[in-house]
Amino acid sequence: MSIRLRVAKRRHSRHIVGFGVAGLLGFVALLTVALAFSLSSLVSTWLEDIPDLNQAGLYVVSSPTTVVDSRGQTIAEYYDQNRKIVDLNNISPYVIAGTVDTEDIRFYQHNGIDPSGIVRAALVTAGGGQEGASTITQQLVRNTVLSDEQFDISLKRKVREAYLAIQMEKKYNKDQILNMYLNTIYYGNSAYGIEAAANTYYNKNAKDLTLSEAALLVGIPNSPHQFDPFVHPEAALQRRNLVLDRMVSAKNITQEEADAAKAEGLNLVRGEAMMSAEGTYPYWTQYIKGLLGEDLSTDLIMRGGLKVYTTLDADAQQAAEKAVKTQLDKLGIDGLESALVAIDPATGYIKAMVGGKDYTKRQINLATQGMRQPGSAFKMFTLSAAISQGMNPNIALNCNSPLRVSPTWTVKNYGGTSYGTISLARATAVSANTGYVQVAQAVGAKSIVNMAHSMGIKEELPEYDSITLGTINIPVIQMAEAYATLPAGGVHRDAVAITKIEDRNGNVVYQHKDSSNQALSAEEASAVTSVLQGVVTSEVGTANVLNNYNISQPIAGKTGTTEYADNLWFCGYTPQIAVAVWTGYPDSSQKILIGGSEGHPSNTSCPIFGMFVEDYVQGLPREEWPSAGTPTYKPDSSWTFVGTSSGGASGEASSGRAGGGSNTENTDENADGVASEPEGPSDTAAVLPSQSEDEDDEH
Repeated sequence: MSIRLRVAKRRHSRHIVGFGVAGLLGFVALLTVALAFSLSSLVSTWLEDIPDLNQAGLYVVSSPTTVVDSRGQTIAEYYDQNRKIVDLNNISPYVIAGTVDTEDIRFYQHNGIDPSGIVRAALVTAGGGQEGASTITQQLVRNTVLSDEQFDISLKRKVREAYLAIQMEKKYNKDQILNMYLNTIYYGNSAYGIEAAANTYYNKNAKDLTLSEAALLVGIPNSPHQFDPFVHPEAALQRRNLVLDRMVSAKNITQEEADAAKAEGLNLVRGEAMMSAEGTYPYWTQYIKGLLGEDLSTDLIMRGGLKVYTTLDADAQQAAEKAVKTQLDKLGIDGLESALVAIDPATGYIKAMVGGKDYTKRQINLATQGMRQPGSAFKMFTLSAAISQGMNPNIALNCNSPLRVSPTWTVKNYGGTSYGTISLARATAVSANTGYVQVAQAVGAKSIVNMAHSMGIKEELPEYDSITLGTINIPVIQMAEAYATLPAGGVHRDAVAITKIEDRNGNVVYQHKDSSNQALSAEEASAVTSVLQGVVTSEVGTANVLNNYNISQPIAGKTGTTEYADNLWFCGYTPQIAVAVWTGYPDSSQKILIGGSEGHPSNTSCPIFGMFVEDYVQGLPREEWPSAGTPTYKPDSSWTFVGTSSGGASGEASSGRAGGGSNTENTDENADGVASEPEGPSDTAAVLPSQSEDEDDEH
């Protein structure tokens, strides 16, 4: 081969080599560009649904809702995680320093991600060790903003986490991020956040943790199970000592301080668990939770960190619970229950609520969920409607028994007792059914229903004359609310349980505003009260047993007893408090027998009212009813009663002998002596399937 040919061949080889290197570099460059564009497109796709960092409450996974009483004392907490939120200045400096030194030594230098930390972690891992590369900010993002993705092992999650960490560092300063982290991280044993951890392991607040205690807690989140000091004390001690060593390396503590802390044992003091949702007064807090659920999501209630201010008066509540328990224990009747609601007439605030004797045995709140016939306690609405229409409570009524109201309806007083011709006020004191049915017909069932609704009864009520006998089920709370209208001068206010709600940051999100309606005029309310006072003060009043209690206030109210004596009520009030009390069997319409005789409000609900009100008004100066004039009454002759003539006599009533006669022709009497006809509207009246009547003071 010639020299020329050899040179040409060498040149050709060089060209081939030159083209290969250039081609390779070009290919790599093109590939890099292509990958960059592809990766950029891919990353953009990964970040499309990134959470909005401006979303409220995004950085705390869960915080309990706190319920307080009228004095601001915590009475319950609703939560799905044991967590207490605290400010950074309420956390021990040892916790703050130890957390940074252990979890993210360059926390105050990086912008959310730490490249040098990633390299360091890779080298440690390559050498057989183990070290995480996530910054505190990344961990916060993972546990809050990306909590639904925190267990995904993918590049996508890492990219999203890093991006959000950088954005978070732009939005918050370092102390804010660290504070959120310490309130969020899991410390084992159901303790979320450093405050819950301090309570769980040392029964103290986070601000009071010593160096040794702080180092122990700082070490737990790395592996809450492995370093659980209750289960693995030796591993927990080793981890604590490692934290102390890192604090020395960071020059946040001296070696001498670390050695002294290492010489200490665990010294654990298991703290009490957080207050349960049932709390101190379970029927009340169950009711509050239900009210919140009408407007708020379960997630917000259980995790939103709300503070709920309620109207409950702790002293009144304890007095109410004591009164119920004392009387039920005295009776000693298995299965018998009582419920009580007490309301401040001036505000509508519920001061006490008893839903039963023992919440642990029965979780149904009989004060709000127990629907029961109020019997003659409902007559108050008939009386109010009558007076508002101009009926004088001194009007004469034939209250003999039985009374044929229509060809198919005969009404009878308890035990068939005939009272003769007496005033409406007297008929109220003795609870004469025959007199009240005539009044109901005279004023009209519709006006009675309207009055009940305007005073606070929310249940649907049929416009039948028999409604006056209390035949429709009504919860105790509504009866208390309605009766509270009278001492308030005829002004009705809805029963109020919650006065204010704050969010986790202390912002007021709900504030109760007083709202009322004038159900009766002040003069009419005063007249009704005067009549109901006779139920207590009269020697024949159905609640005169209340005179045996040391209550230095005027009292008015009405008893109520349904057929078979299965629901025993007293709804009453003083100028300061309105109270409804029910006693009966929650699960059946079973007659209440006391000492072999039918029970009566006078030996069940009245004593509960008496004991509670005696305690409630103790030490309060005597108040009188709101002053008001006399209503304008129509002439008595303008009223027509089916069983009473203009002279106050017979109609179709019985003979008027004491004890009553027996006029049951064309009737189908129930056990309580009130005859019934098919349910439905009638020219005169209709009687619902279960009739109600009240007893007189002799039974």
